[in-house]
Amino acid sequence: MLRGVVVAFGMLVAVPALAGDMSAEEARRFVIGKMFSYSCFEGTRGAGRIFSDGSVVGTIQIRGDGPVRNAWLPAGTIRVKEERVCASMRGMPFEPCFNLERTSQNAFRGSVSGLGFAYCDFTRHRGRVTFTRAETPQTHAENRHAPLPLRPTLTADRN
Repeated sequence: MLRGVVVAFGMLVAVPALAGDMSAEEARRFVIGKMFSYSCFEGTRGAGRIFSDGSVVGTIQIRGDGPVRNAWLPAGTIRVKEERVCASMRGMPFEPCFNLERTSQNAFRGSVSGLGFAYCDFTRHRGRVTFTRAETPQTHAENRHAPLPLRPTLTADRN
């Protein structure tokens, strides 16, 4: 136990220049195009990538239970608004903005502004997004000649 505390303290001392709140521009450079796994305060977890157009491709497992689902959010979902990173989603009555705190060389915590308890921890890793054809019984049964829709799938690089 003492050994773990010493290691953790050593890492905290070694990282002060890397840790801290990120501006919108710092966050853009740190996050855009890179693969991150995430875990949230209430158990939700997954992985994903944010692209320069503000679109998102990834996976999500709600509350860490049940099936892992593919997720895709269109261009303009994640955007900078007055030097803050915000999410614009159809059907939401407000546009949440986020506090982004870099916690290490490869990780950050994102929390909803004004709701510090509502956060997700993100860790960068190597991976890629591929698209696969996803057959659903309704699509295939309705029109056997129509192309199947593309669905994003995340895979980790083995290198």
